[in-house]
Amino acid sequence: VQLVESGGGSVQAGGSLRLSCAISGGTYSNYCMGWFRQAPGKSRFGVAAINRLGLVSYADSVKGRFTISQDNAKNILYLQMSGLKPEDTAMYYCAANPDSCASLWRSGPDTYWGQGTQVTVSS
Repeated sequence: VQLVESGGGSVQAGGSLRLSCAISGGTYSNYCMGWFRQAPGKSRFGVAAINRLGLVSYADSVKGRFTISQDNAKNILYLQMSGLKPEDTAMYYCAANPDSCASLWRSGPDTYWGQGTQVTVSS
């Protein structure tokens, strides 16, 4: 499975961005898909996930501001981000796990990763 992110950029606090992740290769229809982020000097952690049934889950820090969705026809995963804060500044990674969303949230060993796209939010 190959994952290629796009849509990152620089915005002011309160602004919005939509990240996209193009998915290709393999059979990933049963995968759990998600987004992670990593700020400089900090560990990577999960932001949002969506399973094959369309059930979504979010980190508490982004609930009500971020929305994860998937266009199965186009094989694209999205992360709509609004109400952005400076603390949202990070490299954002698309992720896919064939086992479960629980394994995705744990960054399980079978997780596939994209190369990342930078999001910078200025105050």
